Amino acid sequence: MTQPDHDRSGHKQDGSAGKRTETDSLGPIEVPGGRLWGAQTQRSLENFDIGRHSYVWGRPVIEAIGAVKKAAALANLDCGVLDEDRARRIVAAAEEVIAGDLDDEFPLVVFQTGSGTHTNMNANEVIAIRANHTRIDLDRPVGTATDSDNDALLIHPNDHVNASQSSNDVFPTVMHVSLVVELRRRLYPAVDAIVDTLAELASAHADLVKVGRTHLQDATPITLGQEIDAWASQIRAVLAAMRVLEPNLHKLALGGTATGTGLNAPKEFAHIAVARLSEEVRVPFVVTDNHLAATAAHDAVANLSALLRTLAGALMKMGNDIRWLASGPAAGLGELTIPANEPGSSIMPGKVNPSQIEALTMVAAQVIGNDATVAFAATQGNFQLNTYKPVMLHNTLDSIQLLADATNSFHQHCLVGLEPNRSRIAEHLAANPMTVTALTPHIGYDLVAQTIKTAEANGRPVRDIALSMTDLKPHVYDRLVDPLRLARPHHDLGTVH
Repeated sequence: MTQPDHDRSGHKQDGSAGKRTETDSLGPIEVPGGRLWGAQTQRSLENFDIGRHSYVWGRPVIEAIGAVKKAAALANLDCGVLDEDRARRIVAAAEEVIAGDLDDEFPLVVFQTGSGTHTNMNANEVIAIRANHTRIDLDRPVGTATDSDNDALLIHPNDHVNASQSSNDVFPTVMHVSLVVELRRRLYPAVDAIVDTLAELASAHADLVKVGRTHLQDATPITLGQEIDAWASQIRAVLAAMRVLEPNLHKLALGGTATGTGLNAPKEFAHIAVARLSEEVRVPFVVTDNHLAATAAHDAVANLSALLRTLAGALMKMGNDIRWLASGPAAGLGELTIPANEPGSSIMPGKVNPSQIEALTMVAAQVIGNDATVAFAATQGNFQLNTYKPVMLHNTLDSIQLLADATNSFHQHCLVGLEPNRSRIAEHLAANPMTVTALTPHIGYDLVAQTIKTAEANGRPVRDIALSMTDLKPHVYDRLVDPLRLARPHHDLGTVH
């Protein structure tokens, strides 16, 4: 999201709308006349031109901060801090923020003050100026008022929009709200869908016996259904852990103000505001049990990021297994067939590459890197404030969104079209000498090892060698090394005689 050249009405930032002068505690500063932001937002724009093309806040953060400001205004109304006129106009402007109508008015980047103060003030200014427009002449240039308005500064960004709040409790609240919403809106559905499809594939191929592999070497047989179910189980487990963690993100810092003491906020403000926020977002948020800890550290966010990294690892494991199993296909394992979505080579006609898997695993690599940043940032809580909040939020949101998108893409364009190559699976299974591991309880480890080595040295089937070196009857051998029995040794497949 780049800084817009035009506002939603089509006015150029520095063109027909001209400039206006805004003032803050540092003095006057010129602001583009067509914008709804004020002095502190403008100072951040000019002082932090870092990654403007890639690191401007997106919809989840803007939506969350709009919801927080709406809840705070309603709580301030209930507590008698705001009169009904101001509260209702702040709520109306905040609802425009929530709806996405004012997204162009949030141009600030992630790399700013570590408390997120600039983003909080950006919201305060935009909401205040927009709310004032509902009282004064809407045709008047943005941000202006006249002496005849009497209460010329009808709604002040700090005194009214930010009443009973501090950036130090607002931004951590925005962190938790946006992360929970994105988990529920995007990641959970994407991962649930892939787990469901894996379960269907596992059931469909429950009896398809194939070579098992450990250390990239042949091992005793398994079924393709078991192999797929193991991927599903790994992914399902990390998703369950994420859902167990989520209630820690429901605990909000709102009401703690600057250092967690609640200074300048009514005693009941936190509980009322969080209840209002829960209604708005439809998530059962609660007030943190320790406001000082909620602003000084963000372990719940760090733990979520770690689980996102773990999910990335599970998806990479599955992707790499499928890539190996589909390798070749003529000169590789070729046991799975993946969809041919696009040509795989600019020079080799007919080549098909595992492109969806490559995209999925690159996302996994990015998520692992994101988590490294979050893990370090989580250690930077000095005294009463962690000052790496924006980068923690950005990277964790980025991981959620990338994993959701990549999982959906892999699911749609690869997994649903995955098919076993039954002839290749049977060929590899027939050539696998490890099936005679089933004889170990009957003839001993050493004789089984000697049987395998003799078969390999003479280029003969291991069955022939085993029958010649032991007194096993052919039908007993065949029952003992039945591949399905090896894959399911504890299932009732009949008695060996």
